[in-house]
Amino acid sequence: MRTALIHQAASLLLLHPGRDWPQRLRLVTGTLGGVPGADTEPLARFCATMADVPALELSARYVTTFDRSRRRTLHLTYYTDGDTRRRGESLLNWRELYRAHGWQPPTDELPDFLPLALEFAARCPEPGRRALQDHRAALELLRLALHEHRSPYADVLEAVCRTLPGASPADRAAALRLARSGPPVESVGLLPFPQRPTIPYAEGTAR
Repeated sequence: MRTALIHQAASLLLLHPGRDWPQRLRLVTGTLGGVPGADTEPLARFCATMADVPALELSARYVTTFDRSRRRTLHLTYYTDGDTRRRGESLLNWRELYRAHGWQPPTDELPDFLPLALEFAARCPEPGRRALQDHRAALELLRLALHEHRSPYADVLEAVCRTLPGASPADRAAALRLARSGPPVESVGLLPFPQRPTIPYAEGTAR
């Protein structure tokens, strides 16, 4: 249950900080306060860091962090598929995964959008966690890029990566080796390159 809670909390924190951001932040902060521990500490640290940031500044930070750098995109298939034909197949696989488990995400976002993948993992733990593990290299590359950018959002990715089995790669080169150890992919994606306040959630609830 703690892993699903971390995934749901991270999903809410990684969505764009729009008008409902104060509500989301209070919800996550309050929920994490009831389940203290080393695994939730990075999320609690992120919430504390962002608590006093003005809304407009936070929105600008979000855009700069995620929307203006392909090395920090929240779309998981970009890291392995880049802008190639293969990515279309990967996106279709995500859509079919959601449908197979009776889950209907919003239609205004690509299905590999990390907040969507995390919400799915919270609601459908077994297939959701397996999908995150399949995209472990993308998550680790994003985590490392956020640390390099000195972004508080690195704490959110730290918490997510800690829910996956095995140790995280120590650096970008190791993360790239992890990416390349999977199925062969075109290399372009590997080159330098509202909202649902549902905590607490119902285990296995379909959407």
